[in-house]
Amino acid sequence: MTALPTHQPIFLCTTPTDMRKSFCGLTGIIRQAFGREPTDGSLFLFVNRKRDSIKILYWDRDGLAIWYKPTNLRSVPEAGTFEQPRAAGDQAALQIDATQLAMILGGVSLQSAQRRKRYQQVA
Repeated sequence: MTALPTHQPIFLCTTPTDMRKSFCGLTGIIRQAFGREPTDGSLFLFVNRKRDSIKILYWDRDGLAIWYKPTNLRSVPEAGTFEQPRAAGDQAALQIDATQLAMILGGVSLQSAQRRKRYQQVA
């Protein structure tokens, strides 16, 4: 499996996204809803309305790449969904960290997981 670059900022689109969108459609969402440039090295996550598919768009050194993961393969429609963290108010984008991304992709509930205290450098 290709490893996703998790050392970069990760942004999750809080509104459902049409999974038929490809590079042009997703970069349009990034520029309008996120107010960011798709080539800045960040990962941008998009989830569909049923939350059974996720797309990740990111800049991969020399071009954009899309990573797509469905939870079902049409033969098992109740196979599962991706958890989508709640945004405060009308936020179009929510920044998450690499641990939350791994939990979302692995099917771990973000609500029930508890994070232990860790040192954080004050900016």
